[in-house]
Amino acid sequence: MSQGKIVLMACGSFSPPTYMHLRMFEIAKDYIHSLGLGTIIGGIVSPVHDAYGKKDLVAANHRISMLKLALRSSGWIKVSEWETQQAGWTRTKVSLQYHQDTINNNLTSNNDNPPSWLPDDMLNVNNIQPRDLNKLNERMNGNMEDKVTVKLLCGADLLESFATPGLWSEEDMEAIVGRHGLVVVSRAGCDPGKFIYESDMLYKYRRNVTLVTNYIANEVSSTVVRRLMRRGESAKYLTEDSVLAYIRQNCLYGAEPFVT
Repeated sequence: MSQGKIVLMACGSFSPPTYMHLRMFEIAKDYIHSLGLGTIIGGIVSPVHDAYGKKDLVAANHRISMLKLALRSSGWIKVSEWETQQAGWTRTKVSLQYHQDTINNNLTSNNDNPPSWLPDDMLNVNNIQPRDLNKLNERMNGNMEDKVTVKLLCGADLLESFATPGLWSEEDMEAIVGRHGLVVVSRAGCDPGKFIYESDMLYKYRRNVTLVTNYIANEVSSTVVRRLMRRGESAKYLTEDSVLAYIRQNCLYGAEPFVT
């Protein structure tokens, strides 16, 4: 059964972004469209605030710059700087709700200065001629009053972290899974379905959890890229060349600058 219009949103450090961060969006989009589970109208990457304090978390301006470099070839995934502009760290539940409310408010209001992370079709709403509204509706697969759901795109490790005592509040977990929903991309051999079965909360909202198996093995992580850069070894083909160049130019993660 179709869940209507969906925006996929990934939250995290992205320090630095890797190809796997971006592949998750493509894998999830293909799966949802192939099974008719909904229409993906956009993707959002929301880097965490500096106050999150994770090890090797470089300043937000660097992480945003690297994400924009990594996403230059994408026609539908955008970077939201909203979390990094807040006074401190923002809970995932709050960030999901903000982005969902902003998207749906822009569907029905004439906003002269919409945020740049809105899906492209929505950014064009305020400038479109009345005679073209039907075409826009067709592209967005519904009428303008239809609500958009922002779903949290994540890996199986985040799903399993729900069981870590004290890491997530019950209220936040219920809001994320019950109000928004999860799209979980896991590697072959993992069994996130078993974890859902063993969690009363996840089992209650199991219809809001979409499980996507990635059969193309990819163990690339930000940790691996940081390690290679720190050791002066090659990280080519693990992320965009422009991201690696940015890391060297700014001496991030202990990387040596370019030798000219």
